[in-house]
Amino acid sequence: MNGVELRIKGKVQGVGFRPFVWLLANQYQLKGDVNNDGQGVLIRFIEPENTALSHFLTDLQTKLPPLALITEIQQTEKFWENLPHFDEFIIRESENNAMDTQIVPDAATCPACIEDLFNPNNRRFHYPFTNCTHCGPRFTIIKAIPYDRKNTSMVSFPFCADCEQEYKNPADRRFHAQPNACADCGPHIWLQTAFETLSTHENALNQTVDLLILGKIVAIKGVGGFHLACDATNSASVQLLRERKHRPTKPLAIMVPSLEHLIDLSQEEIKILKSTAAPIVLLKKYKVPAVVDLIAPHLNEIGVMLPSNPLQHLLLRAINKPLVMTSANPSGQPPVLDNQSAVQFLGNLADYYLYHNRDILQRADDSLVRVAFDGLETLRRARGYVPDETLLATKNKKNILAIGSDLKNTFCLLKGNKAVVSQHIGDTSNEKVRSQLENNLELFQHIYQFKPELIAVDAHQGYFSSATGKNLAKRLNLPIIEVLHHHAHIASVMAEHHLDENVIGLALDGIGMGENNQLWGGECLLANRQTYQYLGGLPSVALPGGDLAATQPWRNWLAHLQQFVPNWQMIATQTCANYDWQLLAKAIERGINSPTISSAGRLFDAIAYGLNISPEKLSWEGEAACQLEVLAMQSNLSHQSAVEISKILPVIMPIKENKLDLSTFWQTWLDYPASKADKAFAFHFALASGFAQMARQQALQHQCKIIVLSGGVMHNQLLRKLIKENLAEFNVLSAHQFPMGDGGLSLGQAIIAAER
Repeated sequence: MNGVELRIKGKVQGVGFRPFVWLLANQYQLKGDVNNDGQGVLIRFIEPENTALSHFLTDLQTKLPPLALITEIQQTEKFWENLPHFDEFIIRESENNAMDTQIVPDAATCPACIEDLFNPNNRRFHYPFTNCTHCGPRFTIIKAIPYDRKNTSMVSFPFCADCEQEYKNPADRRFHAQPNACADCGPHIWLQTAFETLSTHENALNQTVDLLILGKIVAIKGVGGFHLACDATNSASVQLLRERKHRPTKPLAIMVPSLEHLIDLSQEEIKILKSTAAPIVLLKKYKVPAVVDLIAPHLNEIGVMLPSNPLQHLLLRAINKPLVMTSANPSGQPPVLDNQSAVQFLGNLADYYLYHNRDILQRADDSLVRVAFDGLETLRRARGYVPDETLLATKNKKNILAIGSDLKNTFCLLKGNKAVVSQHIGDTSNEKVRSQLENNLELFQHIYQFKPELIAVDAHQGYFSSATGKNLAKRLNLPIIEVLHHHAHIASVMAEHHLDENVIGLALDGIGMGENNQLWGGECLLANRQTYQYLGGLPSVALPGGDLAATQPWRNWLAHLQQFVPNWQMIATQTCANYDWQLLAKAIERGINSPTISSAGRLFDAIAYGLNISPEKLSWEGEAACQLEVLAMQSNLSHQSAVEISKILPVIMPIKENKLDLSTFWQTWLDYPASKADKAFAFHFALASGFAQMARQQALQHQCKIIVLSGGVMHNQLLRKLIKENLAEFNVLSAHQFPMGDGGLSLGQAIIAAER
């Protein structure tokens, strides 16, 4: 029997792809079958008519379901001896073979399901777990492949007759929607205190709304974890949440019922807010008019998201005001995932708990993005984006596992040219986060049936993540590659942009291991995907007290004064009177617990302290730097052209023997008689001009046309914009789909390991 076989790869499982194929095949009167297997989707046509097949292939690629993505179509002429006789086109059962397809991220509730949710005549009216093949949980409920109900947390909820009929009907949009359920057979919600259940089902939702209006804090179980919710228009409620979380100033994310609660949004902001990923989007404060300033004190942006699951839609529509919706975790701990842990670990944070009984199998924090001047900027990549597959321009033939860094940890599986970067896992200094990293490493390898042949780790010998990778390599008897932190930063951007040539890379962050065990944080590199060469950067400065300097800005201020300013003791006497600065100065002089580092992050902290805008102790990473950027944007200089600014600004950071001359900078900056805002801007401008000049000189010398910006400091929009404007004659690239901070490191490690 003659025919045609189509092998389809990509995001084609759990997204309504087979019923879509079934409908198309019937439309063009084609006979055969379609099924899921470990390699994707297999379509077989028996003696297809050429015109019908051509139309089918066109529609297959141009009319895809919302969540589907085809990355490859292999068409083969076939002859079958034992194939059953087909009078129609059918859908066959899934086959669980070796996997070569993508797992789909969780997707925000689609418009059709929202309509069902609020239609009194629909049987899913106000049912908080409504979904279909176009939306709902995917990654967070999966435990094995293929993506069938038995391999998800929905296995605990047998279908009722109506849901089973929908599930089996190819013409229904809930055909093979694995989380499909209704109030008769699916998960349910209830409200409780730490000790007793108060109400269930819709009564629980209504009572939750009443409690939030009264100013209470409620822990709400979501799709990828718990949130702590309170009224974002109630200062007392927000302040209480901050006090309980020991989170004095770190910004809180909010959720608004609809776009009508926001103003002056760009089309790109609207598009991302309404996307299936439904991330937190950083918006200018004026665009979010109703909330109290305590949501993001001293900053000019607020993280905003729309409801992304039916329970959130019901809650937000009922209360009709913005809610704080922040990760439910004690300070320094990962968010909780299960009901028992919520009572155990959130008892000092939440007044009430809104639970459901669908298990969260994979943690997925809310993703965080910004529509920046140069396009989408991803700061945290998790729910809605993970575990999307990224195709890389590499001829790699190995299975490579890259473990990432200790802060903002992610890891990466690279199989051939396909990379899967994990969700944001967090700071591995915490024991529970370490455990989560190890569990996720095991889970991803199981789900993707991935057996690593090479493991890449950060070159820092003290990192837990590096030790984890080395232990795994030893256990599996695998080779290991150590990758320098800042080379991985640059390579991550190169991987995203499919670059395979020498580039000049500017890597600016807080800390990372460099050459010869030197701590780096502000480097200019000549780099490709295999090697790098150090070209220059910031000079090394003492890091007094080691890790303490990352949270106490005055230490960095003193270290810079002592190294670069002649009359530093007089200034220290005036500005560090509250501290025993003489003792610390002696420790710096003698090198006692004062390793040297070329850190842009610590330079930002020093400037912020010098302007008296940072707290004594930072409560979150980047606090001083973010406030410094906000202050700089208030300067009138920020509205002038670079040429005009250069003529009037005396503050400079020239290059001296391949290093930025901080002696000249500090003298000119301290002597600059200007407002705090102007001085904050002058620092940004001098730093951007200095690094741009260095990058230009090195690009011309090494004949590079591309300059790459990376490292967490590059999330500073003002600095990045000034550098890009200064280097307008070059192709200056930064990351968009992955964070420029440590969340993107694992991708860079993987591509470097592949090339080596």
